[in-house]
Amino acid sequence: MKYNHFRILGAGLALIGIGLPLSASGAPSKASPSPSVSPRPATTMKASPTASPAGSAAAKLHAITFHGMIVSTDERAKTFTIAGKEKSRSLKITEKTVIMKAGQPATIKDIVANEEVRGTYYKEPDGTMEARIVNLGPLTEAEIAAQEAHRQKRADRKASGSPAISPVSSPSASPRI
Repeated sequence: MKYNHFRILGAGLALIGIGLPLSASGAPSKASPSPSVSPRPATTMKASPTASPAGSAAAKLHAITFHGMIVSTDERAKTFTIAGKEKSRSLKITEKTVIMKAGQPATIKDIVANEEVRGTYYKEPDGTMEARIVNLGPLTEAEIAAQEAHRQKRADRKASGSPAISPVSSPSASPRI
């Protein structure tokens, strides 16, 4: 009971500490004058009515992983199709795509049917799937070792548990007598 006020005060300060960075990121940043900056007034960019919404959608893209067997390739269209459980996916290859085969750089000519493939792609606003990383063939020994090390690390973390969230130190829901 003696330290209960300190716990409440600490929790309140923690909430404020977490809330300030979140609210500061949404606030517009102000340019501070510095001696090396010319005395020209700061200009702000205003959204033009002709700006496309695709620019804002591009900021929301995230990598999606894929793996499977290549069903077909089209070198002219720079696409390849992988078989899926429910439907096939056709991925487009661009100048940003990194293609690797057995740990070595490869080209679109190395992508052939009935070969194992894995990697990442981005779904564009128009619905096309743009491949970013394409790894051809089975996993290499280094990739298998990295996966095994990652699994072991996760298992160790899960087994050790966090002392702060230990069920022994957590408050009980039953009333005290």
